[in-house]
Amino acid sequence: MDAREKWSGSGIGAAPAAIGRLPDGLETYVFLIAFLGVFYLSNAPLMLGHYDLGWHLAAGDLIRERGEVPLQDPWAFTLGDKRWYNLSWLWDVIASLLYQHTGFAGIVLMVVAAGAVIAGYLAFCGLRSGASAPAVCIAVFAACLLYPCYEASPNMYLAASPNMATMLFAVVFYGECLHRRGWFLLPPLMVLWVNLHGGFVLAFPIIGVFCAGALLRRDWANFRNDCLAGAGCVLAIFVNPLGWHVYDGVTATLGHFVQADIGEWRPYLHNMVMPGSLPGIVYALAFVVLELWDRNTTRIPIEARTLAWLFLALGLYQFRYTAFFFIFSSVPMALHIDRLLPKRLSRLKIRRAMLAAGMVGVLLLPLTFVHVRPALALPDMLSEKDADYLKAHCSHARVLNHWNFGGLLIFRTRGSVPVFVDGRAATAYPDDLLQDYRKLVRWDIEAATWDRAISKYNIDAVLWLGGHEELRRFLVGERGWKEDYTGAYVSLYTRQQASSREEFKGPVSR
Repeated sequence: MDAREKWSGSGIGAAPAAIGRLPDGLETYVFLIAFLGVFYLSNAPLMLGHYDLGWHLAAGDLIRERGEVPLQDPWAFTLGDKRWYNLSWLWDVIASLLYQHTGFAGIVLMVVAAGAVIAGYLAFCGLRSGASAPAVCIAVFAACLLYPCYEASPNMYLAASPNMATMLFAVVFYGECLHRRGWFLLPPLMVLWVNLHGGFVLAFPIIGVFCAGALLRRDWANFRNDCLAGAGCVLAIFVNPLGWHVYDGVTATLGHFVQADIGEWRPYLHNMVMPGSLPGIVYALAFVVLELWDRNTTRIPIEARTLAWLFLALGLYQFRYTAFFFIFSSVPMALHIDRLLPKRLSRLKIRRAMLAAGMVGVLLLPLTFVHVRPALALPDMLSEKDADYLKAHCSHARVLNHWNFGGLLIFRTRGSVPVFVDGRAATAYPDDLLQDYRKLVRWDIEAATWDRAISKYNIDAVLWLGGHEELRRFLVGERGWKEDYTGAYVSLYTRQQASSREEFKGPVSR
């Protein structure tokens, strides 16, 4: 089930004056967007490595075909009367359209564009807070390299999944609250966010922190604006196909017992990978040291510091929040770094050098895209060859599949091979089914648990991770099943008496 199995003042003043003939901040935006774009494109195949991308594309196709958001899953045989809360229906439709007309290249470019907007917004926040261009470049570049969390793939925020919508809108809300001029834009943006991803609830801690900051400063004008923005966002939530039931979908995810088996919901220590996690650890330690060393400064917006510390603590508790720590800490880090830079540094020469380097990065963008485009594909956890075998020999069978195969199985078979479970978890499947499945995903096989699940759900075949010798010994050696197919990552086991069922065609020998 774990997706890693395979792998106090506002501090905001006027913008700094232009230096020389360069437009203010131009070199910062060009440098950051160009080189971060090159970095993201270089990792483009990883962006498609999220195991849920398959069912998101299939859901988008389904919504476009029916002209409505389905309330029940058409692909699984275990859902019972469970309602399906598709909290990302709009993202699914957008991804489906892109895939139809541009293939995976269009989806990747959408993700890279989101990353570019995030980098640009963070640079804007840093410059507006008074940090110099070199300091902003260092801080934002570091944050934007780290927050995608590639070392914990596929639990990435900058990936082809609706998570990217939450990261993008969280940064936009943060930037508009920090800038304190676009508060009236937040409710319309919330209408989009609530239809793109269930992470829209993060808008309220962001607005709440800025509202509390204005209250502490007795800044009644901004306090009023933040309260109005928050109230507008509450109303905007109900502009979605689920209506108030959208909260049921969110609560079905937050605090659910299934989180204990999903990597991104586990503590940071569980997701640490050495030496890949060292840069993030060094960054976090540097932030803590600089914050404690300069804790009395009023130059750094108190709201930015509060959000950074809040999500640092949350990130240690649950890994998925670590990305937000990198994002929200970029403004404090830029201002801290600015103090450490030599005073005699020629800012004009640095800015010109940054602009020249940024132009080189712009030229590298299309070359990088051309280089990686042939490698853009869904992960091979369940290949087309695997799916073709399943469609030919297990059509309409009751297959107990591993969690990681579910989304790809939906995408490649569109229900002709019904799934047992997939990454939608509590938003699509009943709790008793998920409890039963959790007992199966252990390396040591408990015979009574497997026998009970096979009998309860009338299982014809088991589609599991290849190389699981304990399961092979149990099913083949002790229960008389047959291992009918092995792929690069999968093994298919069938019980022989299932071949007599009218709906089960029965596998053939290889």
